[in-house]
Amino acid sequence: MQTLFDKYGGFATVSKIVREFYREVLQSPSLKHYFEGAQMERIIDHQTKFIAHVLGGPAEYTGRELGTAHGHLAITGAAFAEVAAILQETLEDAGMESEDVATVMGIVASARGSVVRE
Repeated sequence: MQTLFDKYGGFATVSKIVREFYREVLQSPSLKHYFEGAQMERIIDHQTKFIAHVLGGPAEYTGRELGTAHGHLAITGAAFAEVAAILQETLEDAGMESEDVATVMGIVASARGSVVRE
């Protein structure tokens, strides 16, 4: 069975998607403050591995647990929803099929409770 990772072109595609995603996130007036002082290349590397893993790729995500990694940021439900919307649009723009986008977004939605602090 082909993984979504393989279906959509592997690391090259995942890397492009993640970079485009963060380009959009950092342009958002309501989101960019979450990344002030952040090492974006490190975040992009972690996120690329995470998305590759979610898509069934060979990368192993070894980052901190989501709640631990994001707890200090006081992420709101609105910010989480905006990030999810940007990710969904980025995946769609990259040519991912609707069913596959829904699969990824389901995984993202399942992380909400670990990330949002309202």
